[in-house]
Amino acid sequence: MGVQIVYTSRTGNTEKLAEAVFAAVPVKEKNVKRIEERTERDDGEMYLVGFWTDRGTASSEILDLLGNLHGKKVALFGTCGMGNVPEYYDRILNGVAAFIPEDCEYLGGFLCQGKMPIQVRKRYEAMRNTSNTQQVEMLLHNFDEALLHPDRQDLKAVADFVKGLF
Repeated sequence: MGVQIVYTSRTGNTEKLAEAVFAAVPVKEKNVKRIEERTERDDGEMYLVGFWTDRGTASSEILDLLGNLHGKKVALFGTCGMGNVPEYYDRILNGVAAFIPEDCEYLGGFLCQGKMPIQVRKRYEAMRNTSNTQQVEMLLHNFDEALLHPDRQDLKAVADFVKGLF
């Protein structure tokens, strides 16, 4: 079974997951590439597609790739700035999975927290005023927590997710 691991990564978070995913795939016929490095000859029976989350979804390149897969087994993995909020993670995965054609078999998805660019923290700090201090403090705390992710525990969790697919 040929496995294609295709991902996009802006800050390196999803790339770390992709490396752990590649190591966890228990078959010899496997390939890992950034989406921009992928060629028409890169094909497999299973696709493990990685993305970073922006405004609750994946990039248009990832959504286009998913929409063009037919007759494949597909699983998703990715990172999100928001901390461990399972309902939010489910909403993201369900929204991205909606782009997978019906003739594919969706195997599920994995999301974990990932660090965000410092500009995000600066934007949060600029939002602070007397009426929203508590809310902004929560956002800043989440940002600071995200700096540690993906961590070893996240990498083990994504590897366990992948091993469960086989």
